[in-house]
Amino acid sequence: MAISTLPVFKSWVPEWLTGTTIFLVLLPGLLLFGLSTASVPGAAGYYGIEPADVQYSMIVFYAAVASFFALERRFFVFTATREYYILSLIIQMVTAYVCFHTHNFYVLLIFRFLQGMSNCQSTSICITLIFSRLHNERAREIGYSIFYCLLLCITPVSALITAPILDVYDFNTLYKFLVYAYVPGAVLLLIVMNNVRLNRKMPLYQLDWASFMIYATALCLLGYVLVYGQQYYWLEDRRIAFSLSASVVLILLHLFRQQHLRRPYLSIEVFRHRNFNLGVFLIFILYMVRGALGLVSVYFATVLGMDPIHVAYILLANVAGIMISVLVSSRLVLMKRPMRLIWMYGFLLLLVFHVWMWFLFSSQGDPSTFVLPLMIQGAGAGMLMTPIIIFTISSVPANLGSTASATGVFFRFTGFCSSIAFINYFQLHHKNAHYNRFQEHLSVLSTAVTDRIALYTSSLTGKGLAPDQAAKIARGLFNRSVDTQAQLRAIMDYYTFISVVLVLVVLVIALFPKVNRTIINLKSNQPAPASY
Repeated sequence: MAISTLPVFKSWVPEWLTGTTIFLVLLPGLLLFGLSTASVPGAAGYYGIEPADVQYSMIVFYAAVASFFALERRFFVFTATREYYILSLIIQMVTAYVCFHTHNFYVLLIFRFLQGMSNCQSTSICITLIFSRLHNERAREIGYSIFYCLLLCITPVSALITAPILDVYDFNTLYKFLVYAYVPGAVLLLIVMNNVRLNRKMPLYQLDWASFMIYATALCLLGYVLVYGQQYYWLEDRRIAFSLSASVVLILLHLFRQQHLRRPYLSIEVFRHRNFNLGVFLIFILYMVRGALGLVSVYFATVLGMDPIHVAYILLANVAGIMISVLVSSRLVLMKRPMRLIWMYGFLLLLVFHVWMWFLFSSQGDPSTFVLPLMIQGAGAGMLMTPIIIFTISSVPANLGSTASATGVFFRFTGFCSSIAFINYFQLHHKNAHYNRFQEHLSVLSTAVTDRIALYTSSLTGKGLAPDQAAKIARGLFNRSVDTQAQLRAIMDYYTFISVVLVLVVLVIALFPKVNRTIINLKSNQPAPASY
């Protein structure tokens, strides 16, 4: 069946309305990704689960998006665009409504997985709508930059949107909010869009459901190992040992199947291109490093005692840095500047941020002193995101572009999960080590301890508490301050680790001369809808 000759949007629709419509359709799907971490304590309290369970619910969503991408394309080219969007909209609204009502963790996981699949559908439509209107290299580079700018900004922006809601309502209200958030974009899109096909219709035959199930299960098990590993002492726990063994077996089975299938789900031919391997390595590092930004929010909330709304406000500095650097990086790419130079700019900015924050971390601090470092972090991430991804996709022939995008999502997934694993390790292991070390050096007979407890006691008695009650509370306050110091030291240890990683990455980039030989090609490919 031929592609319709009608324009995608009706003739009376101005460009600004087209852009607004696509943005309103895309935004709820992007917010859905960061919903699990909008308030980890709030989600854990509402569903009666642990913080690690909240993290895993996000991993399940991510795994669904990453694994469904290759299969989703078959449905997309088979179904007319309006009907396909209505289907994905219904699924997303129904799953959000179920997540709003349920208290069962396993029900939540199932419907978060379905949300990930349907989110891949709606995002695929939006990305295709955007890039079907961009025909020259300059326009497509701008399209890449805008898309990935939105992805980088979604965490602080979602915090800004959800913080006022969580200040008044329970966590599950966020899912109800999302149900309503889908309505404006859906209504506008159905009004302004013609009933056309964006691709030539292809029949739904030989769908590789087996590869999808194997791949999705492997990703969920791998995510389980990385999220819960430190909590359960890794291979000492049967669950972790089984999940790790099963994920390795399934990944090897998946690779074996792809090598022998006539129409592979994800072609392993992409790994024969050395620059592609470098690109996915840098994607992995970028997503692992970006996880450190979450510790800044933890520091603001637990050490400095800032409320979520003010944390969201200060994170806007990060958004400003992202927006500025995305414009600069897109300009540098269009000017054909050496890719290695752009990458070194970005990773050096991230290195400056981590070293600077190491010196700023303290039990007391003025929030305004963190504005510039947060802008530098955003500038580093924005400088790297688009150039790395377009380099990675351009490193393979055009016929492997789709597989390159989907494989890149796998490395973003593993980088994201690895950041959670490393943070959990430093937060649990290093924090406990520092806490025990503090306890060894501090005793009741220590002058510093007695002076601090006496200070707390006098302050409490001055507010009207009885002396014996004030002494008990003072001891609790002292233990809390020791715990805060231990957590602060663990955060500083993690930032030291990330700084060392960034130094090594800069050296690798400097010593890899073949990077500049890759010709950037923006005409044959567009971003994968699973590019979170």
